[in-house]
Amino acid sequence: MTGLITAAAVQLNSQHDKQRNLLRSLELIQRAAERGAQLVGLPEVCNFIGPPEQARDMAEEIPGPTIECFQQAARRHALYLLAGSILETNPDNPAKPFNTSCLIGPSGDLLGLYRKIHLFDVDLPGEFTYKESQERTCGDQPVVVDTPLGKIGLSICYDVRFPELYRRLSEQGAEILFVPAAFTMQTGRDHWHVLLRARAIENQAFVIAPAQTGSKGDGLVCYGRSLIINPWGTILAQAEEGESVILADLDFETLAGVRRKLPCLQHRKLR
Repeated sequence: MTGLITAAAVQLNSQHDKQRNLLRSLELIQRAAERGAQLVGLPEVCNFIGPPEQARDMAEEIPGPTIECFQQAARRHALYLLAGSILETNPDNPAKPFNTSCLIGPSGDLLGLYRKIHLFDVDLPGEFTYKESQERTCGDQPVVVDTPLGKIGLSICYDVRFPELYRRLSEQGAEILFVPAAFTMQTGRDHWHVLLRARAIENQAFVIAPAQTGSKGDGLVCYGRSLIINPWGTILAQAEEGESVILADLDFETLAGVRRKLPCLQHRKLR
């Protein structure tokens, strides 16, 4: 890929009302399109965040109602859309759906599907405890999608703490790395920027990280601050509090220049 594209990250405060979440997502996708975005990303669990017992009932097949809605939006606005993630029905274990991200093309085609590999199991005494592995089934396949906008590597939230995944994506040619997230306030305030900038720098790729923001109940507060970062680790755009859209131009001449002047991807010894 050469030239310049305009990318957008949508920041949401998704709750348990799926219809409201979808409508708000569509509004912000339209806002991004009106501002010239060719590539738009939504955050993790964009269509529903709620109690575990309710979440199981919110899982859908892919394609299903939510993804079909986003396919229509991609066609309507003629853009590439990363449908953050949704809970995908797991026929082998209905009680533990997948956390799945979908990349949709401007014709509405489903270009790529990625199931979250690393599940968020954390115990911060006195602050927050969550065991995603008790509620979800993990995936096992890294995914890179080759598009006219560049090669796009898919990941979700907690994956960002595992650089070996991004190295696999880099080895498959990824130029843009998506990290839709629902990062907690407790970890995000210290780790969000550092981890995302590191993934951009070490893989010499653009990083687009659309995030959840706000309080979700049961002690979960999401950090927000969606980011778009260039291959040098420079933050091109950052969201403030609340639901919003951020945009940035991704200059592939910059990417090529970084890789040419500092060819660390060619210098790797351990594989």
